[in-house]
Order: sequence, then structure tokens, then C-alpha cells
Amino acid sequence: MSDLLDLLTPAARPVFEHRGRSVTAGEMLAMTGRIATGLRAAGIGPRTGVAVRLGVHPAAFAALLACFASGARVVGVRPGLALDESDILLDEERLASLLSHPDQGIHVAARPSDIARVILTSGSAGKPKGCMQTYAGMSAGWAASPSRWPAAVQDLATRLDRFLVFGSLNSQVMWEYATLTLAAGGTLVTADPPGLPGAAVRHRATAQVITVGKLNQLVRAAPPSVGPLRALLVSGSPLDPARLAAALDFLGPIVFHGYGQTETGMISMLTPSETSHLDTVGRPPPMVTTQIRDGELFVKTPAQAVGYRNDAVETAAVFQDGWVRTRDLATLDDQGYLRLNGRTRDVIIVHATLVYAVPIERALAAHPAIAEAYVAGAPDEDTGEAVHAFIVPATRPVPPLPQLRAWVTSHLSEAAAPATVTVIDEVPLTATGKPDKHALLRSITNN
Repeated sequence: MSDLLDLLTPAARPVFEHRGRSVTAGEMLAMTGRIATGLRAAGIGPRTGVAVRLGVHPAAFAALLACFASGARVVGVRPGLALDESDILLDEERLASLLSHPDQGIHVAARPSDIARVILTSGSAGKPKGCMQTYAGMSAGWAASPSRWPAAVQDLATRLDRFLVFGSLNSQVMWEYATLTLAAGGTLVTADPPGLPGAAVRHRATAQVITVGKLNQLVRAAPPSVGPLRALLVSGSPLDPARLAAALDFLGPIVFHGYGQTETGMISMLTPSETSHLDTVGRPPPMVTTQIRDGELFVKTPAQAVGYRNDAVETAAVFQDGWVRTRDLATLDDQGYLRLNGRTRDVIIVHATLVYAVPIERALAAHPAIAEAYVAGAPDEDTGEAVHAFIVPATRPVPPLPQLRAWVTSHLSEAAAPATVTVIDEVPLTATGKPDKHALLRSITNN
């Protein structure tokens, strides 16, 4: 925990910019001290629970720091989900009350083995799970320690002068990059809304997280400028190599393709200079250990979670003897580059034949008339399950279903050919920015 507080130096350095107001490191520490004092007065300390429902602003960041200093178990609250069993709900009203306390110092009470964060997964495979990260795991993470940065992160860190923050500071991706930005001497800048290229130009941003769908839309829109952006951090789902190449050609060498999970933190990253390996997600750094077991990737990372809260069955299935089962199909080449080949559970069984969603998505996305493709399976009376495709067109008119079925069959097999193709304007996303395939399937079953 102390390493996070150490990032807030020197006192006069700007660390957060919100609605045109700059907050210095000294001001952030003072806010953290007032909130920490209020939390102590409320009896919040090691192993107590704090459910956090806050926006993205400097006081919210200070509140998280204060909660971690107290040694509490912190969980971010999402709309529509039940509250975690917690001692207090830290919302905007409670935060205002905590800020009224005097700053009596920040007393770090966090204990290594205690749970620091319960980070919700995307829920893309069903109900979100709460990944438990200990304080020891948080301290073992590389983001706050430049001496432990792998080569790809060292490259990225030079571009983090002004990093746009939005969505939720409780998310794994946003917290990891925010910590990295402060360690690199940069400033966190709030963006509402975070749409590109407007937000980047308006806030003079040098770096921003972006989903695969939004990146594809950005390239298709052909904006005249993305301002001073030097790093677009693709997150949430795999990026088709052809789309990555198109983005690099159009936007220049600013696209970083990261790969990680809520359970593990970052596993690898492909930098813009590695143009000969666009079909990979880069090389896992030395501090990440990997194994391929029957085609599936298992990893060990310094900051990985220790299990799922209140879910012993899933904990046993995923966290095995110090390894995290990613449930991603992958290969490692002789240069150490990691290629993702789909999800072990993203499988559709057509006439007793297993077909994986990702290869079908890649085959469809390779069609010149298709910008993005997403595939999901649903029960079918004739075939057991059927492949349903959802496409964002690159051109119109959209090719008819028989033509697209023939296209997929020529690339893969007849079993992989979609039974239906639905045209969409953009893919719906889960709370963590991943394609929401449940919502896609609901859109055709409800019609």
C-alpha cells in the first residue's frame, strides 16, 4: 500500500485533472488523509468491508487510497447488482461527509494476507464473479514500480503524460493503467464522455483505453486527427490482425494490444513496433509464467487473485496449485509470442461437432464487406446448437446469408457456417467493455 502513496510526490506535481481543475499530489494526499480519518472514526479497518459506488473524480481516487490504507476489503458496486456484504456503502453523500474530517494523517493498517479488492469480472460467460486480490498481491504488482516494468510497459510509460480515466476506477484495467500513469510521472484526466477523437483533442490526452469495437469505428470514421494521442490501449477482447494492421496504418504507431484477465492482471502486451507479430498479443514478460495444457493457457502472475468470493466451486476450477486457468486456447511460438485461439467455453456443438466462436468471427471479419463480427451459440431443435452471427457492416449492401455461409465454410467447415446473420450498428458491451453476447442473443430471441 505504501508504494501507491509514494506515487504522490513531489507535492506540487499535478496528478489529477477534473473539469479543468488540476489537483496536485499534496492536495490528493490531504484529501486521502481526511477520508482516512473519517473511515477510522466510522470503525473501518482491517477486514472490514467497503462497498464503493462513486464516479470518476479526484476525491473518488483519494477515497480508494484511504480505503486501502485502512486495510479494508473494497468492492466496486455496479448498477443492477446486489451489494457485497459490507460494513458501509461509500457513495457520493458518504464521501462528502468523510471529507469534512480534519487530516490526522494516513495510517497504513493493511495486512498482506487480507483481501484488498473484490474485482468483478465482466460476466460475459454468465453472472459476474468477484475476484479476490490480497494486499500482498496488490503490492506484488508491477504497475507502481518502474524497476519491474517489462519492455512493452517501458515503451508505453513514455506516452502516459495525460491518461484519460472514465467508466469506473474500480475496474482492473482502469486502476492498473492509472497506477502506471502516476508511476510514470503522468496526470490522470477525466473524460465525460470519453468518445474519440473529441475527448482526446479536448483534453489534450496522450493515452486512452479503447475497446475493439470503438477502435474499428474510429478507423472507419476516418477522423482528421486524434490530437496528441500517442497510445491507444485496446482492451476487452481479441483484436483481429487485419483490423490491427488497418488501425496502425491509419492512426500510426500508437495502438497497444494488451491481454489480461480480471483474475490475473496484465499477461502480455503487443507494442506498435512489433508489426511482424500482429496475430499475437505480444510476449509475456519474465515475471509471468505460462503453461499450455491440452491447448489451454495457464498462467502465474505477481498480482493474481486468490479466488472468487463466496464461490468455492469456481475457485477450485480456476485457481489450481498457484496457477490460474485462463480458459483461453492459446499457443506460444519459438520466439515467445502468445497467440489466442478462442475460449474453451465459447464452444458451439453443431450436429455433435465442436466449433469455436473466435475462428468463425475471424473468418467473417476477413470478408471485405464486414467490419466486425461476433458469434454466439443457441439451442436448436435440428442441430443441437446453432451458430448465430452478428455483424457490423463495412459496406452496404450486406452479402446475403448463403454467401456468408459459403465464405465461412470455405475458411473453416460447414458446421461452422452461421444459421443466421444479424446486422447491428455496434456491439453491446458488458460493464467491463467486453462484447455482451447474451444481449445479442436476446435481441434475436425477443424479436
